[in-house]
Amino acid sequence: MMVLFPVEINAGVMMCANFKPIAKIQAYQLDMFEPTFDYRDDIYPGYTSPIIFKSESGWEWREAQFGLVPKWTDDKKFSRFTYNARTETVASKPSFRESWARSQFCLIPVQKIYEPKYINGKAHSYGIERKDGEIFTIAGLYEITKIEDEIIRSFTMLTVNAEHHDMMKQFHKPEDEKRSVVVVPKDLRDDWLSSNKQNAGEFFKLFDIEQYKQELKP
Repeated sequence: MMVLFPVEINAGVMMCANFKPIAKIQAYQLDMFEPTFDYRDDIYPGYTSPIIFKSESGWEWREAQFGLVPKWTDDKKFSRFTYNARTETVASKPSFRESWARSQFCLIPVQKIYEPKYINGKAHSYGIERKDGEIFTIAGLYEITKIEDEIIRSFTMLTVNAEHHDMMKQFHKPEDEKRSVVVVPKDLRDDWLSSNKQNAGEFFKLFDIEQYKQELKP
């Protein structure tokens, strides 16, 4: 039976709801073999995508659903409400607090993320990517649960306030709070995967705007 919590647990501005995942051939940029499973090249909540987490054997690929599915629900569609987690409240929100308490951190490797920019009252989707064409990695939180006989792996992207970020403050409705995903730099990826809830805050920073560009999504 599904446990019900107040709707407010997922209230607030949701940030990144669409991204372009790493192409298999780009796995070499992470010094990893290509993922062995297939996935779409345009990801929305509920779709599966490759993530990376660290085991005793090192970095490993996992196929996971975008939008964290907590253990207390039996509805995979719950991911529609949990694809982003605010760093300010991730430790207390029912949807995320168990995963956070266990420091279940992952990396989401992407080519682009997409955000809506409102021009004359109309939303236009813009892709944000590195200027050098390299992939980048986003800090995430994962969960593993079982619904009926199916093992569900799922994840959420961690976000921070971006009111003072010259790029990310341009997106979403004018009245909405401005948010950004947490980009984990190349030299800190292993540190993030090895970190815990006590020191995770050290990674919650805005990315360097000089390294990124934005373009209207075709």
